[in-house]
Amino acid sequence: MKKPLLILLIFISLTIIAKAQDFDYGTFKLEDLEMKRYDKDTSAHAVVLNEYGRSKIDVTSNDNIKIIYEYHVKIKIFDSKGFDHANVEVILRDNDEDSETIENIKGITTYADDNGSISKTELEPEKVYKSKMDKYHTLVKFALPSIRNGCIIEYKYTTYSRYLQLFPHWEFQSDIPKMHSEYDVHIPGFWNYNASLRGSLKLTTNKAEIESNCFSAGGGKSDCSHLTFGMTDIPAFIDEDDMTSRKNFLSAVYFELAEYTNPYNGAKTKMAKEWRDVDYDLKHSEYFGSLLKKKDLFKDRIIPVIAGKTDSMARAKAVYEYIQKTLKWNDFYATGSNDGLRKVLETHSGNVAEINLALAAALEAAGFNAQAVLLSTRENGFINKLYPVQEEFNYVVAKVDIDNKPYLLDATDPLLPFGILPMKCLNDQGRVMSLDKPSYWIDMNSTQQRIIRTSALDLTLQPDGKLKGTMVQYLFGYAAYEERKAIKKFNSVDEYVENLDERSPKFKILNSEISNLDSLDMPLVEKYEIEIKKYDDLYKDRLVFNPYITDHITRNPYRLQERNYPIDRGMPLTERFTLVVHLPDNYIVDTPPQDISIGLPNKGGLFETLYQASDNSFTFSHIIQFNKAIYSSEEYAYLKELFNKIILSEKAPMTLKKKS
Repeated sequence: MKKPLLILLIFISLTIIAKAQDFDYGTFKLEDLEMKRYDKDTSAHAVVLNEYGRSKIDVTSNDNIKIIYEYHVKIKIFDSKGFDHANVEVILRDNDEDSETIENIKGITTYADDNGSISKTELEPEKVYKSKMDKYHTLVKFALPSIRNGCIIEYKYTTYSRYLQLFPHWEFQSDIPKMHSEYDVHIPGFWNYNASLRGSLKLTTNKAEIESNCFSAGGGKSDCSHLTFGMTDIPAFIDEDDMTSRKNFLSAVYFELAEYTNPYNGAKTKMAKEWRDVDYDLKHSEYFGSLLKKKDLFKDRIIPVIAGKTDSMARAKAVYEYIQKTLKWNDFYATGSNDGLRKVLETHSGNVAEINLALAAALEAAGFNAQAVLLSTRENGFINKLYPVQEEFNYVVAKVDIDNKPYLLDATDPLLPFGILPMKCLNDQGRVMSLDKPSYWIDMNSTQQRIIRTSALDLTLQPDGKLKGTMVQYLFGYAAYEERKAIKKFNSVDEYVENLDERSPKFKILNSEISNLDSLDMPLVEKYEIEIKKYDDLYKDRLVFNPYITDHITRNPYRLQERNYPIDRGMPLTERFTLVVHLPDNYIVDTPPQDISIGLPNKGGLFETLYQASDNSFTFSHIIQFNKAIYSSEEYAYLKELFNKIILSEKAPMTLKKKS
């Protein structure tokens, strides 16, 4: 998904180009103001008319070298669903001396008033608000004034940053279409960045030139590379179910600092390292490697935990459960520790890295070969595979091999079974870090279990027109984990059942029994005695009956015309449903449901239904199966059609009639 862009000038075919420049502020075209819809996307509630950005490394006051970033955008708003684009938020890094700042905030709204006259309202400086988000960030926000249907909003601002390693990226796509977007970049020769283009769209402007003697600091001078990236007629990016972070797929340009030369003393610093360099740094660091080496800290603690357990799996599970119960996650993501494991054990609390590095060390103390796995969560985005960027990781899990089979473990959640990761961790690949071997990539989806849900209903149609019987649901793996989380949100199981009864208009729960709620390695079993509404037309000649009594699919999760990014469901899934209905002697099935068998290409999944009848009863069953965790965009149309078939099937009723 990432395409390298060579930005070193010695590799670029230079062309003489006109200087990229910002568009005029506060002006507008009458045809833009009168525009009722955007012809290239008539469903859009707003469209970006023009967007310009400029990033430049330069010397500012007090001889500080900073990135000066200018942003300017003009947006046409068609209706109230586009009003949110008038609410602007800018997040600044706030770390004492290295705090980012923002200046020159301007905004204006152009609109036709109630009399048809064209009016303008400017943003008042006192309507710009700043607030502390957390320890490291400040939020700046403002709202453009006089917003109404058909208006044009425009705003611009400039930020200053000393974080030269975090050169601003540029997103060409957003959730509304753009008519034109351009990014103007000026980088002095003292700094060398690797640039990458993400997304499926192609640049319409991709130019470079040399600016002579553009930068001077501390007696050092250099030329600059002037790069211009642009796109026109950019479609909106539409989020949909079963995707990882949108930034993995948005068409955008990203920059990573590879190396730089200090303009004051000429010292060179290499930022883009090889994995062997990262391995060495992590293994010898106090915040990461030293924690993996702390197995002696657990030796005495682990002895009673694994006492009497000779089976490897039993010992590993005992250690895992010990860490789960001993340490509580403090809700912070991290890839290392500031305080060390002793304090974590004393306080019984830690961040993600502290808990799972403690787990790896405890497994080592129990005689296992355990490693740590650095990863990026689904929301955080993919890791750059071209060169290691340690800051892109934001999470750590443990890995242990038992009988030559790898298991990935996350002990931050007391409800997670052994060998199952939370969905947020199932994102592309992670990097396995060992104390005695080179690091390597591991697929985060490959070791995960299949989601399995099995439902069985056995019902009898009573003479009074009610259906009564049992409903049993068996949940395995991740499905059981999700259900346990749902149940544990309530104060008691009875309270959960009461809530379920209130949310189930089709049936009433008479009795309930839930098994294995706290046995994480066992299937969760929910058994209910239920009563379904009275069929008042039972005494008529015909009775219309839908066999899908429990929840069924009513909305296709895939609704785009086409999708150019993968369908990532996290893990395979199997759902089975079986319904047995016993009928009164004087009733038979007149129009049974059709048997259906639909498969995805290359055995990627299926949907099947089967109807079988006997003397005074019938059995109806179906199975939905997705055999892969990730489907390519080329398979999207097949998945979409499969769900259409499922929805149509689940809508179709069957008819019962009296015997003649």
